[in-house]
Amino acid sequence: MEELVTLDEIREAQKRIEGVVVRSGLYELDVKRMAAAGFTVDEGAPKIWLKAESEQPIGSFKLRGAYNKIASLDDETIARGVITYSSGNHAQGVAYAARERKAKAVIVMPITSPIIKQEATKKLGGEVVIVGPASKDRKHKAEELEAAHGYTMVPPYDDRLVIAGAATIGVEILEQAPEVDLILSPVSGGGLISGISTAVKALSDKVKVFGVEPALAGDAKESFDSKTLVEWSAEQTTRTIADGLRTQSLGALNFAHILKHVDGVVTVTEDEIYAAMRVLLLASDLVPEPSGAVSLAAALFHWKELPASKQIAVVISGGNLDPALRDKLLAEGV
Repeated sequence: MEELVTLDEIREAQKRIEGVVVRSGLYELDVKRMAAAGFTVDEGAPKIWLKAESEQPIGSFKLRGAYNKIASLDDETIARGVITYSSGNHAQGVAYAARERKAKAVIVMPITSPIIKQEATKKLGGEVVIVGPASKDRKHKAEELEAAHGYTMVPPYDDRLVIAGAATIGVEILEQAPEVDLILSPVSGGGLISGISTAVKALSDKVKVFGVEPALAGDAKESFDSKTLVEWSAEQTTRTIADGLRTQSLGALNFAHILKHVDGVVTVTEDEIYAAMRVLLLASDLVPEPSGAVSLAAALFHWKELPASKQIAVVISGGNLDPALRDKLLAEGV
């Protein structure tokens, strides 16, 4: 097993991504706006901060890791092109970063990925290859093309440069709100939470970090609780509306970071994800995709089960929301 990512690597990532990646805002969730929109606010609930990774040029946090990886490559490697496999947001991150470095980008995506994400990837210059719904389908196809054409792989999560890029979010949260005592992050393959938790634990011995995932794709919680890396089937994980969190297993390197630095993993229901999305649409200025709303769902509905805290930062990991789903959520109201 590789050594874990260091704070020095995270600081280097900060320098590398500066000027391309946005230092996203951290906004307090206004309980008055929630009440005005018809949402009940629990008495005694902690203050909630929203880390708006939807503000990135591609609408999600994935640009941080993708650009940190691609920007580290030399010119000869860049000239051969890069490849990845992704359900959507990492696809856009790689396509955007490759365009910045004038490199060819090939993206292997599952047939279940939202059309809006497939089209966005193409508009950024990515060459999209569609395969079956299972995580292994897209990974195997990407590895096949990598070997055939000499592309460089930009893994979606199981890579130290990708982890270091995602870790910069943790540094920013602590700088923006030093009083935060709990951070909630979506978890799928583990790139985001392994990075955030590594940065936070290197900088503070007081802040807790928890992962959040859909109960219908709860492989990370099972892995964390059993301390054994488990895999769920594609049939299981594709049941959730949170398309970005359908990965069937944590990455091995990510799991090592999670076991070392993460304090726990909780799951949320589909109804709770929908409700959190409506809160963001009606009581904030942010647009969330389902995967980006799971951390808020945990803060709203499970805060009493989490470590006692006065201020929670939730990572809104992406905002690439299907327009039809947005209309449906707004029509349903609360």
